[in-house]
Amino acid sequence: MKTTALIAAAAATTLAGPAQAHFQLLYTPEVMLEQPGDVPLALVFGHPMENTNAMDMGVPEDFFVVFKGKQTDLKDSLEAVQWSGASGEPAGAYTTTYKVRRNGDYIFALVPAPYMEGAEDIYIQQITKTILNKGAMPTGWSEPVGLPTEIVPMDKPYQVFAGGTFTGQLLSDGEPAAGVECEVEYINSDVDMAAKAFSKETKGPVPPTAIATITDANGLFTFGIPRPGTWGFACLGSGPVKEHEGKALSQDAVLWIHATEL
Repeated sequence: MKTTALIAAAAATTLAGPAQAHFQLLYTPEVMLEQPGDVPLALVFGHPMENTNAMDMGVPEDFFVVFKGKQTDLKDSLEAVQWSGASGEPAGAYTTTYKVRRNGDYIFALVPAPYMEGAEDIYIQQITKTILNKGAMPTGWSEPVGLPTEIVPMDKPYQVFAGGTFTGQLLSDGEPAAGVECEVEYINSDVDMAAKAFSKETKGPVPPTAIATITDANGLFTFGIPRPGTWGFACLGSGPVKEHEGKALSQDAVLWIHATEL
């Protein structure tokens, strides 16, 4: 437990402060589909809240989608691209397209390569999920998909309303993880999928420090959603693996949701 706390504290120190958190994105523009079609997905590592630079991603360890309990490997579909933030040089990222045909929930999951954070001399690995729906027919949005650590939504992640709340349950090795700090992020810019870039302009002010909450005894956290848009949650150091290549590893669970006006 002490090791876990130290890794999480180091990650929080690195990622918090006036500069907002590093966050692994698994982004798609539309999360509630009415018709079949090709869904574009962007895998980008950056600073969504403060909208600055993107960072180079290594080759993902795993990338798949779960639909009605069936898991499909998507790693071979990834295309390496250069993604531009509002500042800095373009960074290595990945894109793909997935064809959605049937009604139900599609849970996309990414296990990225660990990222070396030089400022704190630790690795960060943000295991990330995004969930979309077709046909307004919910199926498995509240089911875990067997990741080393993951956030399981207690509310439909594609049907959250600004002014309401969102609750998630953090799991580590399939069990609820208590007392873990979870940072909250917002995509504070427009995302241009065609140009592979974030817009230069931000949508609103950046908080002076990272927004955070703590999981309770059952691994649950709740956050009030202040405005529409794409929100992310990263629970720090919640994964079972604590070391990579001889250095500390913060293995984080990340979930992205989308909020609209009611």
